[in-house]
Amino acid sequence: MESPARFIDHTLLKADATSAQIQQLCRDALHWGFASVCIPPRLVPLASACLQGTEVAVGTVVGFPLGYDVTATKCSATAQALAAGATEIDMVIPVGAAIEGNLDVVREDVCRVLESACGHTLKVIIECCYLDNPLKVQLVELLADAGVAYVKTSTGCAKAGATPEDVRLLHQAAQGRLKVKAAGGIRDWMSCRAMLEAGAQRVGTSNGVQIMQQWQREQGL
Repeated sequence: MESPARFIDHTLLKADATSAQIQQLCRDALHWGFASVCIPPRLVPLASACLQGTEVAVGTVVGFPLGYDVTATKCSATAQALAAGATEIDMVIPVGAAIEGNLDVVREDVCRVLESACGHTLKVIIECCYLDNPLKVQLVELLADAGVAYVKTSTGCAKAGATPEDVRLLHQAAQGRLKVKAAGGIRDWMSCRAMLEAGAQRVGTSNGVQIMQQWQREQGL
């Protein structure tokens, strides 16, 4: 079986994340060949320096984890992150606006951040655990029309994270127009594999090393 490493965003977004931990995260990402690291904005310059000249992308978060920053703040944060060396942005939508049916507010928020991303990869977190299935599908349509790269299930900070059912729904709704990132509660190879089999093309996890070790044991490597 193909290595899952290239699908993994190796993540550390805890409030107490230190420079030493970020450096280790980058070393792990290089060793295993992960798609990216996903880290707090203030630590982007450090990760960018650690990963300069490699194929591992530097990702960070905007409007995280609650999504209710004003759009101008999200745009400014995106521009600052890119200037510091980030190449991928994971943003959170204004979830309350989506639940109220104010999709024009969500659309403007996403489109303005996408413009600020200047062609870099934008992953949009919709926080599935708060939404019913018809709204999830509506949001996929909105994001596909906007031209973002990924719809992402969860922040990992809400009442629930990714489920294979949500990933499958988003993947089917996307119809190849955008990709799906699963995140939140993915702590072992079994759950990672379930997300990939459901259609995820990226998996955000803070347990990337453990997942790869478990995958290697399964493969007899």
